[in-house]
Amino acid sequence: MVCTAGHVDHGKSTLVRALTGMEPDRFAEERRRGMTIDLGFAWTTLPGGRTVAFVDVPGHERFVTTMLAGAGPVPAVLFVVAADEGWMPQSAEHADALEAIGVRHGLLVVTRSDLLEPELARDEAQDELAARGLGDWPAVCVSGATGEGLDTLRTALDELVAALPVPDPAADVRLWVDRAFTIRGAGTVVTGTLPAGTVEVGRDLELDTADGRGPAGIRGVQTLGEAVPSAGGPARVAVNLRGVTLDQVRRGDVLLTPGAWPRTAETDVRLHGVRGRPVDPAALPLELTVHAGSSAVRARVRPLVPAGDGADDVLVRLRPDRSLPLRIGDRAVLRDPGSRRIVAGATVLDVAPPALRRRGAAARRAAELAGVTGVPDAGGELARRGAVRASDLRAMGVPATQVDALGARVPGAAGWLLDPDRAAEAAGALAGAVAAHDRADPLDPGLSTTAARRAAGLPDVALVEVVLADATRRGADRLVLDGGRVRAATPTGLPGPVREAMATLRADLEAAPFVAPDAGRLAELGLGSRALASLERSGELLRVTPDVVLLPDAEDRALARLRDLGAEFTLSQARQALDTTRRVAVPLLELLARRGRTERTPDGGHRLR
Repeated sequence: MVCTAGHVDHGKSTLVRALTGMEPDRFAEERRRGMTIDLGFAWTTLPGGRTVAFVDVPGHERFVTTMLAGAGPVPAVLFVVAADEGWMPQSAEHADALEAIGVRHGLLVVTRSDLLEPELARDEAQDELAARGLGDWPAVCVSGATGEGLDTLRTALDELVAALPVPDPAADVRLWVDRAFTIRGAGTVVTGTLPAGTVEVGRDLELDTADGRGPAGIRGVQTLGEAVPSAGGPARVAVNLRGVTLDQVRRGDVLLTPGAWPRTAETDVRLHGVRGRPVDPAALPLELTVHAGSSAVRARVRPLVPAGDGADDVLVRLRPDRSLPLRIGDRAVLRDPGSRRIVAGATVLDVAPPALRRRGAAARRAAELAGVTGVPDAGGELARRGAVRASDLRAMGVPATQVDALGARVPGAAGWLLDPDRAAEAAGALAGAVAAHDRADPLDPGLSTTAARRAAGLPDVALVEVVLADATRRGADRLVLDGGRVRAATPTGLPGPVREAMATLRADLEAAPFVAPDAGRLAELGLGSRALASLERSGELLRVTPDVVLLPDAEDRALARLRDLGAEFTLSQARQALDTTRRVAVPLLELLARRGRTERTPDGGHRLR
């Protein structure tokens, strides 16, 4: 895939027409005025047998947005300068756009070489491109009218296309829509440049629009004018959609692999000046237009360092009017809609940045991002975030191999990965929270897992157990998970009044093991339900029912007495043997049966097992 670029009326469409034999200008008005006003498309076979498709973009300054829509997803450019006019204002703006968007593969073509010696225009253009880091592009001089130099250009195009990176056919699909229309009997059709991945008939994608995301089935696929069962990038494709009406899709919308791309409401980016000029944070407008793929979206701009602090690394937060499916390392162009000039290029560093709520948070965020390159890195992302879902890392653009390797060496659960330093920090915070809670409320020691998650600042309750297991592995196991609560591994002990009340109650029950104290006696001792629960947890009491409490060995004592009753016995006999009341005997026998130590007989009696 190659797009054209250059000043209006420098022969871009004429050149594409001469190379392909096809008419790239789709509208009669374009052909009548001799000026491209929308994106055009054509293709040809090169001498080496490769097929190359061209996206022909308009050169007029009023259509820079359209030019960016065509150039955004394309990996290489045919930069056109006319020999009789040389470098012109839109040559400069298109070159600025290519520098900003990060296009690095291209050819310089000097057209109309039959009208004037092309060397002057060629040398001037090469100097201008070099000022934008594009000076290593080969240059070819041609005449679309006479055909001179076209064979050389075809050979240079062959070499350019052969040198382009080979995309992954299994990559997640992100097809930016640049045209949408209907065909009678087929329905809605969208076109775009597919940089990587594969679209195929029968496959379901997601359509991302300003209104949200929804399903979009693929009814048909065309590439280079032919219907195909599937098409892999890079390619110009037309996709016939099922379940989508024309009023639901427009230029700038995106077809995506379902569930694979984040919806970016805010993004932190590093700005790059054009023509070697640094970006001045103090001069940035409060709003800019962000050009990404074929989209053009207004966005609010927040510098992450104070304006005028002299920082060379200009980092800003963008909040676009609509969410965009961006990944770490994506490039975008920032354009001032008021002055109609390209302000900077942008490299996406973070598509899910933290909120900036506290004083100084923006400056701290800038320091955190200072060493971030825009190359997705699983370990770096986990270290900055502390905890992250593996699926979110993949959606951000981190390679699956990196994510899998990271998951094999760091703690995690329920799809979450936890940074080891963050795990140690969470364990310390959790131990402090449990200790503080136990001091304030010793009768209810420990925290629920939900409260523990909040205390440790963890995003998911499943990570509480991960933190405790990691602490045990490191020999810092101050806490345990017991009965759904996080407790101190070494209990702090019961309050003095509770211990004294238990000593009195123990003496009562040693004298009469099955005469459970009634509510009045428990109140007299100061043992409410929370104190009883605490004594049960510490192993001091057996709570047969919430209001029937006995000593912990009451089961064994009961069995010893019941054995003297013979093979079978009744409730009444058991009550008499235990020297207790029905209030205690009934639930105690039920407890013994639940634990498999007695069983009911067919005639309603009981026997030991």
